[in-house]
Amino acid sequence: MLKMVTFFQGLPGQKSVPGTLDFLGSPPKSRSTSEAESEASMSEASSEDLMPSQHTGMAPDGEEEESAKKEKKKSKGLANMFSVFTKGKKKKKSQPRLSDPEVQPKSSPELDGPPPTVEEVKEALESGRLETAWRVLALERELEAEATAGGTSDEELVRQQSKVEALYLLLRDQVLGVLRRPLEAPPERLRQALEVVSQQELEDCRAATAPTVAVLAATRPRCWLQLWRGGVAEVAAERLDAQPAVVPEGRSEAENRFLHMGRTMKEDLEVVVERLKPLFPAEFNVVHTYAKSYHEHFAAHLCTLAQFELCERDTYLLLLWVQNFYPNDILNSPKLAKELQGIRLGSLLPPKQIRLLEAVFLSNEVTNVKVLMTRALELESQRWARDVAPQSLDGHYHSELAIDIIQIISQSQVKAENITSDVGLQIKQLLLVELAALLRSYQRTFDEFLEKSKLLRNYRANIIANINNCPSFWTSMEQTWQIPQDSLRYLMEPLKDLKAHGFDTLLQSLFLDLKPLFKKFTQTRWATPVETLEEIIAAVGVRLPEFSELKDCFREELMEAVHLHLVKEYIIRLSKRRLVLKTEEQQQQLARHILANADVIQHFCTQNGSTATWLNQALPKIAEIIHLQDPNAIKIEVATYATLYPDFSKGHLTAILAIKGNLLSSEVKSIRNILDINTEVQELCRPLFSLIKVG
Repeated sequence: MLKMVTFFQGLPGQKSVPGTLDFLGSPPKSRSTSEAESEASMSEASSEDLMPSQHTGMAPDGEEEESAKKEKKKSKGLANMFSVFTKGKKKKKSQPRLSDPEVQPKSSPELDGPPPTVEEVKEALESGRLETAWRVLALERELEAEATAGGTSDEELVRQQSKVEALYLLLRDQVLGVLRRPLEAPPERLRQALEVVSQQELEDCRAATAPTVAVLAATRPRCWLQLWRGGVAEVAAERLDAQPAVVPEGRSEAENRFLHMGRTMKEDLEVVVERLKPLFPAEFNVVHTYAKSYHEHFAAHLCTLAQFELCERDTYLLLLWVQNFYPNDILNSPKLAKELQGIRLGSLLPPKQIRLLEAVFLSNEVTNVKVLMTRALELESQRWARDVAPQSLDGHYHSELAIDIIQIISQSQVKAENITSDVGLQIKQLLLVELAALLRSYQRTFDEFLEKSKLLRNYRANIIANINNCPSFWTSMEQTWQIPQDSLRYLMEPLKDLKAHGFDTLLQSLFLDLKPLFKKFTQTRWATPVETLEEIIAAVGVRLPEFSELKDCFREELMEAVHLHLVKEYIIRLSKRRLVLKTEEQQQQLARHILANADVIQHFCTQNGSTATWLNQALPKIAEIIHLQDPNAIKIEVATYATLYPDFSKGHLTAILAIKGNLLSSEVKSIRNILDINTEVQELCRPLFSLIKVG
């Protein structure tokens, strides 16, 4: 499987984008409008407006007094921040939950003196001292108690509530500011912010069941946990939308965008799992929240991109990321797979959009393959026409055409399989159709070359090179593509014809040279068959070096064709009906000559690579028919011969029997009838007598 890491390699550091581990930390933002409003509201009332009423009965809860006295510390960079998180850790603790006692929000700390004034609370919040958050909640509850008890004017209650809400605005912005960049905050400050959110969530639940006070405006639920999730979504958008500082050459804008977003999401989520999950209470679902936010923004970006008309490369890359890299290299990466297992993020694109993009990809890819294969064939045929000599590889003429074609379709197949195996199966069928068309075109182009280029100097060399080219197609389809044999034979039929036409052309001049030599058998009335055959064998032997550049398998196959031609022409000469032998002695002498010649032909052809053992009995059996005198024995021999060579017909038998001048016509007829027993020619029989015409 093509791995996303190959796209990551060679990509320089993105200096303009926050580093992987500081994506949760950035400089504080300017004060929000809500902070300005809270300051304005606070200036309208004195500290006595929000002092706790004596009849509320609310006592501050315990919290270490030491935390209220700590000085605010500035962030000293990522290096110091990491040492804070790792320093002094003895063992990994399980993730806390809001229901755990140690995480339960604490009430106000015990005070030696009076509660802080409103101005003091405001000042503490503005300076980031979250330990005073308990006082804001206490003021809210005191206000509710005062409103329930009565005795305070509605105008005064509304005025006091506005002051409480102003404090809440300050507190909210401080808390969410810390949680927006949690790795930038010291651990104690982060813990305090998480406690405040947890406390507010519990207070939202309490308020949902508590009676409402008509005079006071409804301020619950405050939904700070939901606001935190919104902040996470904003962080995800900022991180994914950031532009990389360095854009490598040779990559499209879309490719760089995919790479940046995928790499950022993967590395940021790993930070969440490793650094934030141990610090956040379980109810925050911190991994789920960040994963969902990054996923949704990534998906929204790709959905928008998919609406445009993409170039071929970007269409492929989009599918590659949606179907392969994102689910396999990001969601199922070693550090994230277990954490994201129960989170159903889904696909980056809807199924309908994916199917549409896959259809576009398949169409583009098949068109490109067709163009490239056609171009490869054109270049090859142009070399033939220019009479360019083929390359020689290991002593054999060589053509690059098969290698080029196989590489073209294999690369296309791999691209499709990198998306999904299903897309790979779809394109496989389409590519086989295009390959079949290409091979038919190859055969036609080769036949035109055979017909029109006979006078070229490298004519025979290029024929041999193209014949040698055929096995590469067959081997690739059989081994790499694993096509069934029936389909493979049909697909390779044009190559079979190409090879046969090439052999015919290569052997044509040799067979023309042998024709007058074979005629000597009948011209001399078989008086010197041994000498005549010696001339024939010598003529063949002289020409065999011309075929040495054929691959071994084809040299053997060509020798089988020569073997078949020698046997066929020999039988043709016996079937001319110009030789009639009336005595048994004459017939036996001819039979001995035929046997001797058959042995010479078989030995010569086998020695030079022929494996056509099926021809070994063709001439000896004819010699036996000529030798036998008993009609019944001849019938048995004819019947045996017909089983060896099913295309042996009555016409062929009649021509052979014409040599035996001492047979009666009735005997000839009776022997001929023996072939009526089995007259059907087997479909898979090798042709011999079907190549021989008899008058």
